[in-house]
Amino acid sequence: MNTDKSKAFFERAQKSIPGGVSSPVRACKSVGCDPVFIERAAGSKVYDVDGNEYIDFVCSWGPMILGHAPAVVTEAIAEAMKKGTSFGAPTPLEVELAEMVCDAMPSVEKVRFVSSGTEATMSAIRLARGYTKKNVVVKFDGCYHGHADSFLVKAGSGVITLGIPGSPGVPEDIVKNTISIPYNNFEILEKTLTEEADTIACLIMEPVAANMGVIPPAPGFLEKARELTKANNIVLIFDEVITGFRLSLGGAQKKFNIMPDLTCMGKIIGGGLPVGAYGGRSDIMNMIAPNGPVYQAGTLSGNPLAMAAGIATLKELAKPGFYDELDRKAAKFASELEALAAKYSIPATLNRAGSVMTTFFTDGPVTDFDSAMTSDAERYGFFYREMLDQGIYLAPSQFEGAFISEAHSTEELAKTLEKTESSFRKVSQS
Repeated sequence: MNTDKSKAFFERAQKSIPGGVSSPVRACKSVGCDPVFIERAAGSKVYDVDGNEYIDFVCSWGPMILGHAPAVVTEAIAEAMKKGTSFGAPTPLEVELAEMVCDAMPSVEKVRFVSSGTEATMSAIRLARGYTKKNVVVKFDGCYHGHADSFLVKAGSGVITLGIPGSPGVPEDIVKNTISIPYNNFEILEKTLTEEADTIACLIMEPVAANMGVIPPAPGFLEKARELTKANNIVLIFDEVITGFRLSLGGAQKKFNIMPDLTCMGKIIGGGLPVGAYGGRSDIMNMIAPNGPVYQAGTLSGNPLAMAAGIATLKELAKPGFYDELDRKAAKFASELEALAAKYSIPATLNRAGSVMTTFFTDGPVTDFDSAMTSDAERYGFFYREMLDQGIYLAPSQFEGAFISEAHSTEELAKTLEKTESSFRKVSQS
């Protein structure tokens, strides 16, 4: 596969952009190759600047649940764009999308729009601190909640992909107010939330971890988190930037029937445009200015193009049977992937939650950060390069998810499995 133009763009980019990319994992360092530069996308496919076609399982890291450039979304954006791209003022579109989010997410009574998932999570913990008048944030090892200072302690996503232990530039005064504990560990969860209750403002968690690879919660773990936070006046925050509108119309909280106090959202609610949101109980949300003293603002918050894209997307997701069909397709694909790994005796564990999954190159169960780190990242890199060369676009990291969209056809998934078998055959010999 010829990628000369991508190579030229990467060389050019490194002269003006740190690392040649605008987000670290895109540099593909952990998979041992240079990135391809994408020129356009449609349906389940992306196309690079050299004209190569790929079946896409990154889906812009999750938002493209309908596939790339669905007409219903692009037409909504085009219509909104005719009226202007940004006003810095209230618009009817943000009211409509806010009502749709509140109707869909069981725990969300009020919602505030921002421009990214990181903005949503950092705003939510500021709000939790203001509400409880406590300072400490508890998170889980390997979970990623954006790149705000408080979240870079034992973080997931690109932080573990690149092997970065933390981040220079984060003051010790901030780090001391963050506690990171093992995911799915009941004993440490209870000990921490009980013994440190007087100082803990919030527990922030992905209800399904998806930034150290996909790791579902152990049975009863979310229930225990809810019980302990409620008993100890600790705000429970669900980071549903990935799981929101991915696992169900009401996110993971509806799927597992657990009501957090605050929810952070992004990705799908903007239909592929930059967006974030945080919402929850009215009494907590009313602490935000101008109603209350907790300040948060943003010039592009509630941007009309993002709101239009989000409205169009959520209308599609609300159609009867959408999630049932998507889950059926993903379950069948995951089952066949597992069978292929077994056929070639490849040590692999596949974790799936709805239409997002991770194949870990390790032979034991993956239930937390430590077990995820037993994965053979070098072997994944070999697999990634083989698949890319055959026209299959995967996440350039062992510690991310693969997303299936409505646009992935049965034929395209079958083709992907054929390419996977070819790659697994080579992996087994490597």
